[in-house]
Amino acid sequence: MKIYTKTGDKGTTSLVGGTRVSKTALRIEAYGTVDELNSYIGLVRDQAVNEKRKDILKEIQDRLFTIGSILASEPEQSKKRLPDLLESDVELLENEMDNMDKELEPMRYFILPGGHQSISFGHLARTICRRTERIVLRLAEESTVNELIIRYLNRLSDYLFVLCRIMAKELEVEEIAWKPRV
Repeated sequence: MKIYTKTGDKGTTSLVGGTRVSKTALRIEAYGTVDELNSYIGLVRDQAVNEKRKDILKEIQDRLFTIGSILASEPEQSKKRLPDLLESDVELLENEMDNMDKELEPMRYFILPGGHQSISFGHLARTICRRTERIVLRLAEESTVNELIIRYLNRLSDYLFVLCRIMAKELEVEEIAWKPRV
């Protein structure tokens, strides 16, 4: 099987279920941004500081593939069985955050992204996650979107923020406090 089909040469693509839509459609933007986020999670997973978190980060990537496949489907038209996103997936992120938080000092200020390349990659993933969430919310205004997807993305951006904080601690990098000029 060849990777190219030539069916998208005129600017359309197929949703799961067969409906052809413009590649500029909001649904395509939504699952394309999920794919972009997934790539950045892979970059974060590949950082040496995250060696002990490789399994959870791989699990997150798997969930993002699930979200992408759900978003790439027309709920009303797809007859294919899709992977499930579960409440326990959101709870896993919450539990992981709670465990990391136990090792961190309470936050007393806003933190500027950066301090180490691994942390910067994490903040890039976090901001892409927030963008993904905004796009999915726009899609939900015009079409049916599983509410669990929105909750998962919201929680994932929180997880990525806490992950950046724990990476800073483990890398012995001082968090950079934002001191507003007033």
